[in-house]
Amino acid sequence: MPDVSEKLQVVSLSQIVASVAASMCAFCVGNALAYTSPALPTMTNENITSFEVSKQQASWVGGIMPLAALVGAISGAPLVISVGRKVTIVLSSAPFIVSWLVIASASSVVTVFIGRFLTGFAVGVASISLPVYVGEAVHPLIRGTLGLMITLLCNFGVLVCFIFGSFTNWSQLAYISAALCLPFLILMLIVPESPRWHLTKGKIEQAEKALTWLRRKNAKIDEELREMSQAQNNEPEESNGFKTMFQKKYLRPVCIQLALMFIQNICGINAVMFYTVMIFNMSGSTVDSYLSTIIVGVVNFLATLIATIVIDHAGRKMLLYISTLTAIVTLFVLSVFFYCKSINWNTSNYGWLPLTSFVLYVLGFSLGLGPIPWLMIGEILPSRIRGQAASLVVAFSWICTFIVTKTFQDMIDLVGIHGAFGFFCFGSIVGLLFIILMVPETKNKSLEEIEAELTGKLPNEVIRRSL
Repeated sequence: MPDVSEKLQVVSLSQIVASVAASMCAFCVGNALAYTSPALPTMTNENITSFEVSKQQASWVGGIMPLAALVGAISGAPLVISVGRKVTIVLSSAPFIVSWLVIASASSVVTVFIGRFLTGFAVGVASISLPVYVGEAVHPLIRGTLGLMITLLCNFGVLVCFIFGSFTNWSQLAYISAALCLPFLILMLIVPESPRWHLTKGKIEQAEKALTWLRRKNAKIDEELREMSQAQNNEPEESNGFKTMFQKKYLRPVCIQLALMFIQNICGINAVMFYTVMIFNMSGSTVDSYLSTIIVGVVNFLATLIATIVIDHAGRKMLLYISTLTAIVTLFVLSVFFYCKSINWNTSNYGWLPLTSFVLYVLGFSLGLGPIPWLMIGEILPSRIRGQAASLVVAFSWICTFIVTKTFQDMIDLVGIHGAFGFFCFGSIVGLLFIILMVPETKNKSLEEIEAELTGKLPNEVIRRSL
């Protein structure tokens, strides 16, 4: 196992800059995900909004974004393959900025729907390109740490949205969100394209230049570049991937990645993040709902920061174990609390319980279930099908997000909020069993080594070097 000194030797300012640049786009994704939580209470307030927004329409303001992200993820696949990972990220800035301006100036709920659809489309495009770019650009020994920068800044975007949303209305918050999209656009223009993408196009000289830029000055890149080239020479360019990825040798990594995205969503995180203020209002918490939301946002960010620091030491699976177990316990507690409240038990002495449970739930989720499935998109999907498979995985994730988000209110109406949390608890139990039995450990392994273990494509000598 590589020690700290070995990892420090491969760290470079350029890799950090590239990771931060891509992660600033993830900041905008987090801002978009969190928007409805602080915005809907003011949007549905007839004293603030000039047009009427019903309960069902409000649910669509939240639900239409992940549905549009599905479209964006599918549309982003050919872009990631044909024009590059970096260029695709840059192109996502246009729908991001336009969408927020459309929402901010909306004079009807239909206009808000259009704006949220554009936001979701941008989120979908970013969701497929960000993990692929960072996974391919960063050295294997620090890929976990810098790869989690995406989720770290995504959660920082959630926190910033919660903070601004506590003292602005929905329109003002949208204008602020548009301005916050500019930093990532500027930074992404500085960094190079993924070296591996250049190799898929036969551009060896450009790949060498990009890899030289990303590693330390005067770093020896010959061996790393040779390993990339050999792996690429064994496979043709990413083509016909949608058909290819269902070949037997690719089914295992694709199915594992799909399952991770399902587990991430079935624990109910998006219902919690989209409707945090509403849930705290329903709980009768003794803490102000907007303050509670900000506290949850702070914990979300700090937990991901912790995960970023420890992931290359603790490993992916250990953090997933801790995360899933925390979700099971806290969701069970929330289910019991809301059940007691539904049968009119006196819960006034336990007004602190919802916030405490939410904090622990978000803390656990952000340590593992939140960041690691996205990180693994750039790790376990084989090189030949990475673009298309990432599109499938991200699209599936947004389908799950849409279903969970859009049906959350319906689930509450049908089985009560205690039943909804009970369902998410059961989903987390199933997820834990799958992680124990099926998910591989990927820390400190090159993408070629991981692919060798999951598909058997490369020689056994490569596999043994990773052990």
